[in-house]
Amino acid sequence: MQNSSVSILIPFKNTAHFLAACLDSILEQGYGEWEVLAVDDHSTDGSFELLQQYVGKDSRIKVFTNEGEGIIPALRTAYKNSAGGFITRMDSDDIMKPNRLQFMVDALITAGKNHVSVGQVKYFSDRGISDGYERYEKWLNRLTSSGENYGEIYKECVVPSPCWMVYREDLELCGSFESNRYPEDYDLTFRFYEKGLKIIPCNEILHLWRDYDSRTSRTHEHYAQNYFLDIKLHYFLKLDYDKNRPLVVWGAGFKGKTIAKKLLEQDVDFVWLCDNPQKIGKKIYGKALAHFQALEQLTNPQSIITVANEEAQKEIKHFLSRLKQEPMRDFFFFC
Repeated sequence: MQNSSVSILIPFKNTAHFLAACLDSILEQGYGEWEVLAVDDHSTDGSFELLQQYVGKDSRIKVFTNEGEGIIPALRTAYKNSAGGFITRMDSDDIMKPNRLQFMVDALITAGKNHVSVGQVKYFSDRGISDGYERYEKWLNRLTSSGENYGEIYKECVVPSPCWMVYREDLELCGSFESNRYPEDYDLTFRFYEKGLKIIPCNEILHLWRDYDSRTSRTHEHYAQNYFLDIKLHYFLKLDYDKNRPLVVWGAGFKGKTIAKKLLEQDVDFVWLCDNPQKIGKKIYGKALAHFQALEQLTNPQSIITVANEEAQKEIKHFLSRLKQEPMRDFFFFC
């Protein structure tokens, strides 16, 4: 018989100001078969004491001290102590919509194993949401509404870290939290992709995502751009790169140069393209840059595109479409 309990893993550190709202939103869930595994990552602000008060109110809430330091060891500690047949994450500064757990459990039971249930998200903040976060929210929700999240996985994390749920067996299949690679949510999303877990489409906002200046994703070095590029290139070379096809890198900005340098360090040959007249023919890291039309001289190439400008991306897509090239097979946008 299927274990229908949900284990909610919550790493926390110095979020006492937001924890009550987070925990209250869990207590208000329509679905009652859950347990909270909250792990204190060495807080100094009274967060642990606040959690202990909630433990006294409801036996489904359990609190532990991180056996290591950081989010990944905290998730391992939480998962090790969990017993639910379904596993989900929650950020200690966010809020669940009242129907979130019921909606996600129902979605997984209907779809069966080898699926990931996700929800749409909405950012909120006392000072308003920046244009960047608003664009990310719209982009992520657009993908989630159709379940086509993996189609743009090399751009950004396509599964919201605090709003997914899977069967325990599927999380085990994907290596649970054994990986040491940050950002840990993006790495796990790539492992869902690698193991073929299908995304269940969702049109419901299930999670309220709080934004503020001291958020971990804003302040910790593990969420800097170079970490994202490391993950993208690691999984591209592992999962989608065809060694029998010529590899092309588009763009010579920060991301393009970072990717080029990492490819050179790994002895992966590539052709480097750009459309900047001042850079064409020049060498960076000993590698000459060519005009993008050089792509037409290559037989069956694969392209990593690091050009961020939206208009330029449209032009590149049009150019590649004219050459009968397909996204996520022949070309991959890294931004």
